[in-house]
Amino acid sequence: MKHLSINVLLVLAGTTLFAQQKRDKESEDKPCVSKVWVADLGNGSYKNPVLNADYSDPDAVRVGDDFYMVASSFDAVPGLPILHSKDLVNWTILTHALKRQPPFEHFEKTQHGNGVWAPSIRYHEGEFYIYYPDPDFGIYLTKAKKAEGPWSEPILVEAGKGLIDPCPLWDEDGQVYLVYAYAGSRAGIKSVIAVKKLNSEGTKTVDEGIIVYDGHELDPTIEGPKFYKRNGYYYIFAPAGGVSTGWQLILRSKNIYGPYERRVAMDQGKSPVNGPHQGAWVDTQKGEDWFLHFQDKDAYGRVVHLQPMKWVNDWPVIGIDKDGDGKGEPVLTYKKPNVGRTYPIVTPAESDEFNSIRLGLQWQWQANPQATWSFMDPTKGSLKLYTYQAPEDAKNLWDVPNILLQKTPADEFTATTKVTFSPNPKLENEKTGLVVMGLSYANIALKSKKDGLYLVQGVCEKADKGAPEKETVITRLKNSTAYLRVTVTSGAKCQFSYSSDGKKFTPAGGVFTVTPGKWIGAKIGLFATRETQINDSGWADYDWFRVEPVK
Repeated sequence: MKHLSINVLLVLAGTTLFAQQKRDKESEDKPCVSKVWVADLGNGSYKNPVLNADYSDPDAVRVGDDFYMVASSFDAVPGLPILHSKDLVNWTILTHALKRQPPFEHFEKTQHGNGVWAPSIRYHEGEFYIYYPDPDFGIYLTKAKKAEGPWSEPILVEAGKGLIDPCPLWDEDGQVYLVYAYAGSRAGIKSVIAVKKLNSEGTKTVDEGIIVYDGHELDPTIEGPKFYKRNGYYYIFAPAGGVSTGWQLILRSKNIYGPYERRVAMDQGKSPVNGPHQGAWVDTQKGEDWFLHFQDKDAYGRVVHLQPMKWVNDWPVIGIDKDGDGKGEPVLTYKKPNVGRTYPIVTPAESDEFNSIRLGLQWQWQANPQATWSFMDPTKGSLKLYTYQAPEDAKNLWDVPNILLQKTPADEFTATTKVTFSPNPKLENEKTGLVVMGLSYANIALKSKKDGLYLVQGVCEKADKGAPEKETVITRLKNSTAYLRVTVTSGAKCQFSYSSDGKKFTPAGGVFTVTPGKWIGAKIGLFATRETQINDSGWADYDWFRVEPVK
């Protein structure tokens, strides 16, 4: 009977596991359609931005019928998001190429503004290559046979400070080159573009590099170069003039080391799209040319636009050239790319019911995560966040690594979550809640005290400068479950509120103006902290996190 019982238990356990895996697969396969921003207009046209979220410094490549995009991720982990599309308008998050960020010990602490700067993605002889720069350590390479991975451990192609924005080119003669720029904050020089030779495997640089273009006079702060070859010309697509105020420049030469001719292919013109910045040229199976780039929207981050592109006398013209001078301006709406067929509307995930054994791909930590920060509890259908002691030198949440965040998905939206808090009775001042994170931040949270649980609101102006968080007690809670909400409206204004039943919400505190982070837009998410370390922690069970229209 004992053996029978064990066998029955094993069968039941296996059945439960299979059922959970099936639910996970169905959840992952189910397409997401945002309730707050959809670029596909459903009538054969689209509106910009195609991604109204902070995917800065996009680069993209087409492989067969599939388009793949990468973007900067800075200190967020997992990093190097890879997005997938069939038509350049409808995008989903496929995976992340960087599960933890090296050097691992360095990125166990928050490193705002550091880490993965502008990457490039290419497909060469059956492999995907992503080159990415860390301005403090050098240029890295990671590779994969399939875009969904597994991706190789990053290798350092060249160590050094200030080497940024690399992009490779495999030439017809077998030579491999890398174009890149310099970060003035580390290298002591900027506004120049250089080219290095790589070995045949593309894994190491083999020379000191040569500056091929100096933008100091005409194109200050030129950066973000992308390397292409067409009709015997070498092309460097590179933005100049500053992130929020600049233009998209094209450099062209018959010799890889120049001299390069210059031409502006797109600027703001009379459009409302400021500083159309760096991006990627891709073509479709039907021979159309398109350009993906970003626009800096301050607190909302650097969002992704899609522009039509055409070649005129071997020069690209990006956007719409209304006066025929060879320089385009961004479009707000346009006919969708011709890819041979129509695909369903999909968008990157925003809401998360926490019913899987994995977090949704939209979530990133503020540093390399530890296993003890969280647990996906599929039996409850919840995300469990364990309270974690803030670093001793932390002045506020800016310095706390275990904050789980995602990008803002639109100019206006509501984010609501349901949480049940189980603080450790041996501790005081454990805290968990909903946060809007930036250089300044605000949150609404549950906090444990000797006499029970309290709802508090925290506001921290100039958090990046080490200012203390100012906390206001809203009310004492009658039970441990609460619904927390933030409503973001035009102008990046946010209002927190709370509810005991999920139906009637009461405002908490005043209106807070959202600020960007360091080189990124503001983010929204969850946290769980404590002030002291003992032999166990409290925890918070988050039942779901939902992004919906403003109510």
